[in-house]
Amino acid sequence: MRTLICGSMAFDTIMVFQDHFKNHILPEQIHILNVAFLVPDMRREYGGCAGNIAYNMKMLGGEPVIMATVGDDFAPYAERLKQLDLDASLIHRVANTFTAQAFITTDLADNQITAFHPGAMNFAHQNKVTLADGIKLGIVAPDGRQGMIEHARQFAEAGIPFIFDPGQGLPMFNGEELLDFIRQAEYIACNDYEAKLLQERTGQSLEQLAKMVRALVVTLGGEGSRIYADGQVHDIAAAKASEVVDPTGCGDAYRAGLMTGMHQGMDWPTCGRLAGLLGAIKIAQRGGQNHRFTWDEIADKFRLEYGYAL
Repeated sequence: MRTLICGSMAFDTIMVFQDHFKNHILPEQIHILNVAFLVPDMRREYGGCAGNIAYNMKMLGGEPVIMATVGDDFAPYAERLKQLDLDASLIHRVANTFTAQAFITTDLADNQITAFHPGAMNFAHQNKVTLADGIKLGIVAPDGRQGMIEHARQFAEAGIPFIFDPGQGLPMFNGEELLDFIRQAEYIACNDYEAKLLQERTGQSLEQLAKMVRALVVTLGGEGSRIYADGQVHDIAAAKASEVVDPTGCGDAYRAGLMTGMHQGMDWPTCGRLAGLLGAIKIAQRGGQNHRFTWDEIADKFRLEYGYAL
């Protein structure tokens, strides 16, 4: 089943500073801060919410269609998508821009200093949901502000159910704008921090928000997830990870599993368990797109983890 993934495509440049930031930042001189960190360890990862979600859905046998805006530097990523046989027909290149990218410097205490350049993401509104054919389910993931607003409206006007996944883009919207998204969406997905911010900005409790949609999904990191649906609250225990290496992209992996379960008509607890299992697999690898699995492997792991078959 074809799923339209509206969101960001990005490069993540990750650098490791072999010391602690606190040893090189003088608190009394913070008003004239001028520091440089030697970072001998550096890697560049393929990322962005749309790219990460589609990557996982494809391995589950889905048909994700990516809708995003990218810059003149996108060629290496485009080649990767071709090799992965991911549908990039609705990825639009914006001339004289860079693809969105994050520059992340981490110290030995896992403190991070991040600079994010949105680049072509700011032109996401140039893409139209109506350009996609045969779409049965969509997601509005973090993207350019205007793009998120227009894509939600276009999904609703086309009668295509979609997940509103504000993610790190949530602070861009006020309470009424967030309520507009929710009124148009069939589903909401967020993490526990975003859920608290969503309640603060809208003035609505999670229980009240859940009544406005078919399902509200809140991920809780190592505590699993909680799904509010059909007047019930389903607490989903976290799947066991072989090791905890890097949480980058775990939420995107979760959403890919969630939507795959929805496509296949699974009940909500099973959808949540499948989603959590993908997050546990992802967290054992660095980067958002370096883990690998097949459907058969997932099915075997699911049976071992939960005691019943998908």
